[in-house]
Amino acid sequence: MPKYVYDFTEGNKDLKDLLGGKGANLAEMTNLGLPVPPGFTITTDACRSYLADGGFPEGLAEEVDTHLAALEKGMGKRLGDIDDPLLVSVRSGAKFSMPGMMETVLNIGLNDESVVGLAKQSGNERFAWDSYRRLIQMFGKTVLGIDGELFEDAIDEAKRHKGVTNDLDLDASDFRHLVEVYKGIVREHTGGDFPDDPREQMLLAVRAVFDSWNAPRAIVYRRQERIPADLGTAVNIVAMVFGNLGMDSGTGVAFTRDPGSGQQGVYGDYLQNAQGEDVVAGIRNTVPLQELEKIDAASYRQLLDIMKTLEDHYRDLCDIEFTIERGKLWMLQTRVGKRTAAAAFCIATQLVDQGMIDLDEAVTRVTGDQLAQLMFPRFDTGADRRLVAKGMNASPGAAVGKAVFSSERAKEMADAGEDVILVRRETNPDDLVGMIAARGVLTSRGGKTSHAAVVARGMGKTCVCGAEELQVDPQARRFTAPGGVTVEEGDVISIDGSTGEVFLGEVPVVASPVVEYFEGTGGHDDDLVKAVHRIMSHADERRRLAVRANADTPEDAARARRFGAQGIGLCRTEHMFLGDRRQLVEDLILSESDRERDAALDALEPLQKADFTGILEAMDGLPVTIRLIDPPLHEFLPDLTALSVRVALAGDDAGERDRRLLAAVKRLHEQNPMLGLRGVRLGLVIPGLFEMQVRAIAQAAAERRAAGGDPRAEIMIPLVAAVQELEGVREEAERILDEAGVEALIGTMIEVPRAALTAGQIAEAAQFFSFGTNDLTQLTWGFSRDDVEAAFFSRYLDLGIFGVSPFETLDQTGVGRLMKIAVEEGRATRPDIKLGICGEHGGDPESVHFCHDIGLDYVSCSPFRVPVARLEAGRAALTGTGSDSR
Repeated sequence: MPKYVYDFTEGNKDLKDLLGGKGANLAEMTNLGLPVPPGFTITTDACRSYLADGGFPEGLAEEVDTHLAALEKGMGKRLGDIDDPLLVSVRSGAKFSMPGMMETVLNIGLNDESVVGLAKQSGNERFAWDSYRRLIQMFGKTVLGIDGELFEDAIDEAKRHKGVTNDLDLDASDFRHLVEVYKGIVREHTGGDFPDDPREQMLLAVRAVFDSWNAPRAIVYRRQERIPADLGTAVNIVAMVFGNLGMDSGTGVAFTRDPGSGQQGVYGDYLQNAQGEDVVAGIRNTVPLQELEKIDAASYRQLLDIMKTLEDHYRDLCDIEFTIERGKLWMLQTRVGKRTAAAAFCIATQLVDQGMIDLDEAVTRVTGDQLAQLMFPRFDTGADRRLVAKGMNASPGAAVGKAVFSSERAKEMADAGEDVILVRRETNPDDLVGMIAARGVLTSRGGKTSHAAVVARGMGKTCVCGAEELQVDPQARRFTAPGGVTVEEGDVISIDGSTGEVFLGEVPVVASPVVEYFEGTGGHDDDLVKAVHRIMSHADERRRLAVRANADTPEDAARARRFGAQGIGLCRTEHMFLGDRRQLVEDLILSESDRERDAALDALEPLQKADFTGILEAMDGLPVTIRLIDPPLHEFLPDLTALSVRVALAGDDAGERDRRLLAAVKRLHEQNPMLGLRGVRLGLVIPGLFEMQVRAIAQAAAERRAAGGDPRAEIMIPLVAAVQELEGVREEAERILDEAGVEALIGTMIEVPRAALTAGQIAEAAQFFSFGTNDLTQLTWGFSRDDVEAAFFSRYLDLGIFGVSPFETLDQTGVGRLMKIAVEEGRATRPDIKLGICGEHGGDPESVHFCHDIGLDYVSCSPFRVPVARLEAGRAALTGTGSDSR
């Protein structure tokens, strides 16, 4: 039979999968000879079996009895004995620290008889009855599911009745009375009596811990932290030690370094005559840990020695819980402590300087998500703020500006020097100008992968999406929020892209020195910036993956280069055809002769050339992958319904252009534009379109070379599904490049499942592949990201079908498998083929590791995510398997 229970002497810190973090670390401290109360751990295997079968696994109860008997023998006491009772605590402890799990139950083993024995043995009747009422209160709330406020109200009433405000002013008779009141609460709300059998108390608490693994708050926390749902939790049963025996006793928490800043020192809190969770519960004011030196100097010195021992042993910041029982120090828990993003970077480099870790390990101690947190400006949390709504935290940061309700108005006000927030029900490509002009974007619809969110992240703009409480009226240029709040155009609002909160008025922001460092406008004097610089420099040395940026303008390209981009992996040319140029695209679509079509293309070509010249100049000497136009056609045409109404209302007065435009819109109308006439299909159907773009690229490259530059253009053909599509376009592109005397790689974006499955054939005509994982994810799953997130994603997350949105983190099982096939078959055909990724996943930490493992050459992401990708590429090289197929 499997072993379900481990004594603390049998485990160690490396058994977190089996014993949970708490149990593994209690075992480790026991092995180090530190003063840990004896106990044992019920494994996560037992939890998983319980959750699968609905009951304790066979043999668990007998193992618990065996270990309990050994604990009783070692302590010289029996659980719940009426003369000298052994009491135990029951505590949850998953592999990862999870605030959503069940709270600790202390003092298990007390009943109406054993409380008398505890009073006699301790010589403190007040302590005994206080401990008993704590058991009923904790057990009632966490095991029996009774509203904890009922118990709190009862003790508050006891204090009011006695005319005191502090728990310490209640005596033994007060607590004896509270025990009876608490029992009455249990009886009233459960229909039964509080269990007085100590073993039943313990097993019910164990069952409650297992059940709490799937409690709603635990599920929410796991989803937020991307903790797997199948890990299960361990249960720790520990002999009680008491911090509530008098003023020579107490409980506290300590950190070996400041978890907020990373600075070394003595950090923590202590509370005299207190038990368990009293320190964090806030029922009484604690004192700084340094005060313990005055209260109990011997225990304080011992605690500092233990803190140093633990930090040296774990080689990291440690979070410690301890109890002092009548001058005797006991260690109740330790773990590698959670910390702020700033502290993570500072502590990692401090430990390097102290010789505890090397720079390789320092890079693995921090994450791209933490770096991203450091890069966004933040609101001053101490300032007065008026919350009016909350949506999705789509793109982090803090933005303040005047609300505007159209892109035109946003640009107009921004050009006049005003800070603006673009407020829309939802955005579309026509809003790009306004999004560029705005400090931030607020929408009442859409999710984290909506147009607004994706584009905002790409530009490093703050964005709050899906604030459904807001009624946005773009015609009236206002929105209304709950409570009758109305915001008119020009009113100042503040949006927090890190929390999804929307505030009325201006909330002060604090600038990020880390962004100033990447931009080259800040110094290296700040300790945090120094730490970031050291870790980023080493990550760059270690990484194999190159990091490029998705950038469509010279300004974005220049910023990406400042942020460390090694080229552009995706320049989307369709963004260059909006605004004033849209008229020219309409002319192209309406053209009925070669002359009209050539005239439209001739008008577009110099504009395209100027675009490419600026981008090639900004990225001089680095590769620039330019994707030929890939829009669904409807993005360049008027809305069919609106145009039909306009023509109908005009009747005989309707203009010839409107009539022709309506006919073209009807002819080109698609039920599903995502799967329609776009990408390479568009280039093959509209003669001259791709040729014009390639000619503009060639001329721009030639002009840059003549000016002494080093242009390195790469031409990417979008949406290829068959090698024959690519061959035709490539042949014409090569002819144009040869005529201009320019060299450029020609490749394709792998974004259609068929392209991945036939990559060996496509590689015969492609010099590079770039995985467009946004569309590849949509087409593999068979849903549109613009439509489904609000419709059913939350339900899919609840059901566990998704652990996280496949548009946020790459679906490695499905989409990733297609990528692996394409990598293997592409390299088999063309060993020197260049492979990259340019979907949004290129800036996602977990996805970067996957790209490293399957052997891609580079990842490409939004400019603002470039430092994150650089760091994660370094971490991947140091921690990943790196199954490079080259």
